[in-house]
Amino acid sequence: MSLDTPGHHLIVSCEHGGRDVPAAYAGLFEGHEALLASHRGWDPGTLELAQQMASEFGAPLHASTTTRLLVDLNRSIGHRQLFSALVARLRPSERDAVLAAHYQPHRDALEADIASRIAAGQHIVHVAVHSFVPTLGGRVRHADVACLYDPKRAGEASLTQRWLAALAARQSSLALRRNYPYRGSSDGLTRHLRERFDTRDYVGIELEINQRFVEQGGTVWAQLRADLIASLADAMGIALA
Repeated sequence: MSLDTPGHHLIVSCEHGGRDVPAAYAGLFEGHEALLASHRGWDPGTLELAQQMASEFGAPLHASTTTRLLVDLNRSIGHRQLFSALVARLRPSERDAVLAAHYQPHRDALEADIASRIAAGQHIVHVAVHSFVPTLGGRVRHADVACLYDPKRAGEASLTQRWLAALAARQSSLALRRNYPYRGSSDGLTRHLRERFDTRDYVGIELEINQRFVEQGGTVWAQLRADLIASLADAMGIALA
């Protein structure tokens, strides 16, 4: 499907798609393989979903497979969770080098892509694909799928409502939430982009998937991916091939 259709045009991003450690920083992570494999190291399932979504929409994909334990692409510079404890002990100049090589390229490329498309007259829907663990700190997360958005931005609220309604029509058993388990207005890449682009031009939604579907795999995970994509197309008024 071409993005030359009227209305909004999709851009997909995936900030925590892998747990790769660049060779220059391998020493920092020696003995921390279990940490890298955990949810603190990456968001399982997100790259697979983001790639499928981008492919079926014919949309651009901006994805990173570098572990978030090196630098978290979904945090602003200065945020206390930007660097993990393993990296925070580096000298300031070394942390600046991490930002230059593994943080700014992803964020700058995404922002430039959005800016160029808006300049060409497009209205952008940006879906940032994330996932969350079913239980954190002994507390169960009561959601299967959630959308994080800024309630003050009418376009984000409206698209979220349509998307979740269309998804519920396909899988009525899903527990669907808004701004859960995090707030959409909290620090993150979409919040940064909202500050750069007008609400008439940019709609930013963080999609959050419960990792239990990824762990289960098979037809259950495949069906959820398919329904997420089809319901987004319904919500955007786009007919996928």
